[in-house]
Amino acid sequence: MEVALEADSALALLESLRRMRLIRPAEQPVLTPLTGGVSSEIVRVDTSTGVFCVKRALAKLKVAADWSAPLERNAAEVAWMRLAATLVPGCVPSILGEDEEGCAFAMTFLKPADYRLWKGDLMDGVASVETARAVGTTLATIHRATADDGALASEFSTDANFFALRLEPYFLATAAANPDCAEALERLSNDTARTRRALVHGDVSPKNILVGKAGPVFLDAECAWYGDPAFDVAFCLTHLLLKCVLRPDSSAGYLACFDALNDVYFAGASWEDAAALEARAARLLPALLLARVDGKSPVEYLKTEEDRAKVRHFAKRFVVEAPRTLDAIRNRWNKEQA
Repeated sequence: MEVALEADSALALLESLRRMRLIRPAEQPVLTPLTGGVSSEIVRVDTSTGVFCVKRALAKLKVAADWSAPLERNAAEVAWMRLAATLVPGCVPSILGEDEEGCAFAMTFLKPADYRLWKGDLMDGVASVETARAVGTTLATIHRATADDGALASEFSTDANFFALRLEPYFLATAAANPDCAEALERLSNDTARTRRALVHGDVSPKNILVGKAGPVFLDAECAWYGDPAFDVAFCLTHLLLKCVLRPDSSAGYLACFDALNDVYFAGASWEDAAALEARAARLLPALLLARVDGKSPVEYLKTEEDRAKVRHFAKRFVVEAPRTLDAIRNRWNKEQA
């Protein structure tokens, strides 16, 4: 069902497009809202000269919980995408313009016929090890190239954004819902906030990754932050485990993707001791599993309380006492899903 754009939003976007000089002063392009995001308006723009996308940050996110975030996060997203494009050419859409006043930016429109959403594949039970491996390789490349860089740490000192978009809604909100492991979650939030090793995307979810012929294309980097790279890999692996609950018949494929991404990522993690990096990821993974049922952004496809309780029961023991390896979590998950 097509969703209409509200008049105020359309006006704001048109003003942004004019400031970016992407449309003529009197031009009235066709604005078509695109689905998928909760933190921004993402709109297809059909102009007299071509098609592209524009993204505008929202002060209040489109979720049931009370969740707000700084509008300035668009600047960090654009900066991340521009840098990522130089490190892994083709891994992001091209930036066409930026409007800081309107907290909006424009980027190339990637045709669905040429770029599939990775989440769509996974939801259909299509688990490509090649895609998972390519995602892990891209992440490792970006983290390795940005590790221990003081200038980037200063440029992406977006602590307030990351707290509002990740630490508070995922860890602290989940702590409030689970008093029996609140202390561990609060400690994890604090420790993650203090860890600064590389440039982090912050939302490496299958819903933000397109699968193209030349490799994965990353979207939605508004959580970009110079911090703990373990967050990115744990965030993505969380979704591969959760898909096993949705489609138990495809669990072997999802776990093969988990293994492929895990293996290639840590093989490329040369900027620090890989065991220490993995231990942080293994601590983050169960907390993120729990957050996706009890935090402010629960996954929409775990529809029954039975499924949510299964994830909750599994995650809590590891939140309180995390193992040192991701395989320990993955193997226990596989055993309990069988």
